[in-house]
Amino acid sequence: MKKLFMSAVVLFAVSQSFSQKKEPAPATSTNSWLKAGFSVGVPVGRIADYTSATAGLELSGQIMQTQNFGLGLATGYTHFFGKDKNADFGVIPVGLMLRYYPEAKGFFVGSDLGYSFLTNVDKEAGGFYVKPQLGYHDYNWNIFGFYNQVFRKTGYTDVQNVGLAATYNLRFK
Repeated sequence: MKKLFMSAVVLFAVSQSFSQKKEPAPATSTNSWLKAGFSVGVPVGRIADYTSATAGLELSGQIMQTQNFGLGLATGYTHFFGKDKNADFGVIPVGLMLRYYPEAKGFFVGSDLGYSFLTNVDKEAGGFYVKPQLGYHDYNWNIFGFYNQVFRKTGYTDVQNVGLAATYNLRFK
């Protein structure tokens, strides 16, 4: 009897999950946009012994999955300026962008996760990265502080920086 009851429960649950298919919403100017901007920062951790400052470009595409949750793809370029005759190098991230917006205008929290490629570096030309963010947004602008870390296999010189960024929302028509 238990097996019959459990089979009925499983069959009911499975049939309900298939009966409620929902098509994804099309991208519109109200739920999706490109974000383009710039960032400035300072290196932290051991990499600060070799570099003095960072400047970068931010580019991402976002679609609002719900009224408060955004999902998208992120990329850009961050230039690390060498100090004491150390060479400059760059970081090109390719990742997933996650954002939570409690209100239509106000503070937000988010993170980018993915893989970063390093330029002008001899060994280990990349690694997994995480970039948590806390900021303020309105209809057109996003201004946020961030921490970025690229995890390298050796661990000795993970690429880390903290900074400020501003992006402008370019809406799809």
